[in-house]
Amino acid sequence: MQTMDTITTLPDGAAASPAVARNTGPILEVLRAHLPAQGRVLEVAAGSGEHAVAFARALPGLTWTPSDPSPEARTSIAAWAGAAALPNLSVPLALDVLDPATWPTEAVQAVVCINMVHISPWSATMGLMRLAGQTLIQPGGLLVLYGPFLEAEVPLAPSNAAFDDSLKARNPDWGLRDLNEVLVAARSEGLRLTLRRDMPANNLMLLFRRVS
Repeated sequence: MQTMDTITTLPDGAAASPAVARNTGPILEVLRAHLPAQGRVLEVAAGSGEHAVAFARALPGLTWTPSDPSPEARTSIAAWAGAAALPNLSVPLALDVLDPATWPTEAVQAVVCINMVHISPWSATMGLMRLAGQTLIQPGGLLVLYGPFLEAEVPLAPSNAAFDDSLKARNPDWGLRDLNEVLVAARSEGLRLTLRRDMPANNLMLLFRRVS
């Protein structure tokens, strides 16, 4: 489970993240306004699973399927899901965006990915776009990204500059991604940016829709 956050692990294996506690409400506000009332949502790199539980509880018309390549993360997701016992929250998938053999084959109405793009190599972002292109087969299918990004026309906040430096010091393949490069990767899979929303702590919500 890749994270830059301070994690507390509970006796049942559930991980608790302070960042999740802070950002769940603002993210949910955007999801509630733009996700369909019914359908299937695939969450990529679901981490601790706290988001999955919160969103599945708040959006009961959606079937929420969390995923993460980390066994530690899937243990945490299963622990939170078991305690919540929500009928619309599926068991976590061992999905790795770098391994197409792990990708689900069924179509979904939305793919949600929170705080992965900057804590992974660029190849993971490319894999995420290919996954979205494969699973969002209906026009209007939604890809949601959340996290910090670099924008040529927007001055970089000092806190994000320091964060970018810390990411690259931990792993030179990590770091904030140029939004224009992300848009090009999305367009290559038939996805077009339809919403850019400023979020707390210098993060962005990016919504892409399938157009072809």
